[in-house]
Amino acid sequence: MLKNDSLYYPYPARRRAVFARNGMVATSQPLAAQAGLDILKKGGNAIDAAVATAACLTVLEPTSNGIGGDGFAIIWADGKLHGLNSSGPAPQSISIDALKARGLQDMPAYGFLPVNVPGIPAAWAALNEKFGKLPLSEVLEPAVYYAENGYPVSPVASNAWQRASQNYRQKTKGTEFEEWFRVFAPNGRTPSAGEMWRSKDHAQTLKLIGKTNAEAFYRGELAQKIDAFSKQYNGFISYEDLAAYQPEWVQPIGVEYHGYHVWEIPPNGQGLVALMALNIAKELQMDGRDDVTTLHNQIEALKLAFADGQKYITERSKMSYTTDQLLSDTYAARRRSLIGDKALIPEAGEPKSGGTVYLCAADSEGNMISYIQSNYMGFGSGLVVPGTGIALQNRGKNFSLDPNHDNCLEPGKRTYHTIIPGFLTKGDLPVGPFGVMGGFMQPQGHMQVIMNAVDYNLNPQAALDAPRWRWDKGLEVSMEMGFSQHVINALIRKGHKIKVQSSTGGFGRGQIIWRDPETGVLVGGTESRTDGTVAAW
Repeated sequence: MLKNDSLYYPYPARRRAVFARNGMVATSQPLAAQAGLDILKKGGNAIDAAVATAACLTVLEPTSNGIGGDGFAIIWADGKLHGLNSSGPAPQSISIDALKARGLQDMPAYGFLPVNVPGIPAAWAALNEKFGKLPLSEVLEPAVYYAENGYPVSPVASNAWQRASQNYRQKTKGTEFEEWFRVFAPNGRTPSAGEMWRSKDHAQTLKLIGKTNAEAFYRGELAQKIDAFSKQYNGFISYEDLAAYQPEWVQPIGVEYHGYHVWEIPPNGQGLVALMALNIAKELQMDGRDDVTTLHNQIEALKLAFADGQKYITERSKMSYTTDQLLSDTYAARRRSLIGDKALIPEAGEPKSGGTVYLCAADSEGNMISYIQSNYMGFGSGLVVPGTGIALQNRGKNFSLDPNHDNCLEPGKRTYHTIIPGFLTKGDLPVGPFGVMGGFMQPQGHMQVIMNAVDYNLNPQAALDAPRWRWDKGLEVSMEMGFSQHVINALIRKGHKIKVQSSTGGFGRGQIIWRDPETGVLVGGTESRTDGTVAAW
């Protein structure tokens, strides 16, 4: 664990870091975090707690994730890191030509066309089988309880729920979207903060997933319902696509950063962007968290990394360059040399020639997990499989219909994926899991919270509370309220086009848990920009 005293006693934060010894769960919804803690107290480990929390979040925060989404995880267990990529591919019957035959020039956001194979149920089953101590059915019981009996909706979720309903009313047409409104907007409206909401269909689906270790979702009753719904509306996803799916265990990728090692899941996830940005930034001048030169250099490093990521990240086997090439110190130096005193419009280099929820958990046995799951763009495609409560994701939206682009649509291919879990180690020991959810903000949030922790010795809560910036495109940068005006003015003079926004303006939502290697004491932080909490004992 980072040992500087200011790690424990930072400047006044919106919340205080939480310390515990026996176990800890941090996420964006208090009831979900408490459910994970209850699983720990019943004899489960951190991985059991994470799955329980994740399942609860599909009920308690459906505005950001659902059973029909994708998931990723980095796990510290048995003295080493393990990675899980449970994002699903495009259907085997889809193609660029098939979509262009329907008159499309770009991937749509809603309906069946952007629906890839969901990976979340497979993620829960794989994590439970490899690392869990309790049966999956028992781990999912808290989620079943909340789906069956209801719960009072939290404030941030209620607000997002209302925005999603307005969006779907404006942008979706057709009877295929009616089930979403029946399930999530009963009586013609979405639930207010503190109002009870339940979904008995969701509860029954969770029971089936737990009872069958997710087999019902991919090769059973639920798969048949997804297939029938797709066929009814001329969709591409089929029973055969679901039956063929298996999540992938992967080796996390990482870079050294100022004495620590930062780890991410390899592509098709965008964690590579965070690593490239840190690799570029590690030898740049960083004189203080609120220093103009520091912020300018951070933004420029991130822009260069994102330019590469958005051009090259896709299914690993389809990428023009390998992760080793993109993360090499030689390539980082070349990209770093482009950074000057003025803001630049980033372009991708050529290395060969030179709506999401995040949670983390830890237990007294030393297990730690960084886990993230999402439907994308809030509830996802706007489709809910009738009679199941399953809201289908729309990850296919990120595919390009340009056949020359690395991330072009192909049958059975996984697209560029925004959701990324992170992990920090020092030497051979774990420091702990971290993550910041929020679309393309995620690698930017990873970069900033790691710098806050490693470079500026902020504890997990302070590292999360600190104001954030977000590169949007070109020279455009959004900055959260909290940065001084003279810093903003100086960045403008350097050529950045700055827009100042409130904390609700899309700066991500994160969680962190660090472990002291000598005492085993855990210290956690949770996002003050949402309804999050750290549950501990």
